[in-house]
Amino acid sequence: MGRQDITPELEPAAIRRFTKALLDDLRALERILAEGMIESGARRFGAEQEVFLVGQDWRPAPIATQVLAQLDDERFTTELALFNAEINLEPMRLGGECFSQLEQELTKLLGQIDAAARSVGGTVVMSGILPSLSKSDLSIENITPRPRYFALNEAVTRLRGGPLRLHIQGTDELNIEHDSVMLEACNTSFQVHFQVSADEFVRLYNVAQLIAAPVVAAAANSPLLFGKRLWKETRIALFQQSIDTRSASPHMREFSPRVRFGERWLKGSVVDAFEEDIARFTVLMAREVSESPFDVLADG
Repeated sequence: MGRQDITPELEPAAIRRFTKALLDDLRALERILAEGMIESGARRFGAEQEVFLVGQDWRPAPIATQVLAQLDDERFTTELALFNAEINLEPMRLGGECFSQLEQELTKLLGQIDAAARSVGGTVVMSGILPSLSKSDLSIENITPRPRYFALNEAVTRLRGGPLRLHIQGTDELNIEHDSVMLEACNTSFQVHFQVSADEFVRLYNVAQLIAAPVVAAAANSPLLFGKRLWKETRIALFQQSIDTRSASPHMREFSPRVRFGERWLKGSVVDAFEEDIARFTVLMAREVSESPFDVLADG
């Protein structure tokens, strides 16, 4: 999901300008909340389903561009690696037979993308981490040729100041280095987006944090990575470490990793969560922003 037509800027001056634009957006969001400009009373949810594309040997197949060209449907889009793809489901109201409708839509779209993959010699697999992945699959040659992905890789590598280190200890132990963010491409998931009213956001956000542990415990399905038996749900450690921009120095390791569950319960509004992230983390990449959010609000 998200915009693909970015022209990323990595220069310090551009980063500063973009950070200021983010802060302006937050002030505009505070006004939106104060004036009740966000829809209230409706609960909707949407979802993304990420998948692996594999060949007849069940090894990762870098065929995403061919598969998506076959589909020509905006509900299907790219991911970081050419052996991944993403399905975006239509938002729907929470209630009635919504979950049955979700299942039916997802089953239909999975059938479509699998048929497209089979037409170019592959198939679709839903797995948190594909057990047949090897480190050699995570080369830059398999990154999706979109500017945003190369910019992300450059930004993370620049901030790290060296290779990414992955260390996970479970039944076995995995300790490797890698020269790009492609480690993150080992993960796929089913992601749910939930729309709620602004005045109930904080309570439901905290509830979501509270139930995260039992939900993960019930749904864990990623015990293997590169032939090693690791966590029951290895995606957590893998995702956290694969885009960790902290360097290996003891000073930098004192800072929070970008992937985390937060520091405390949320108390004020959604703005607090955004403010904390902007305060804690350097912007990875920027783009020039010409419009003022206050002007946009004034224009309705």
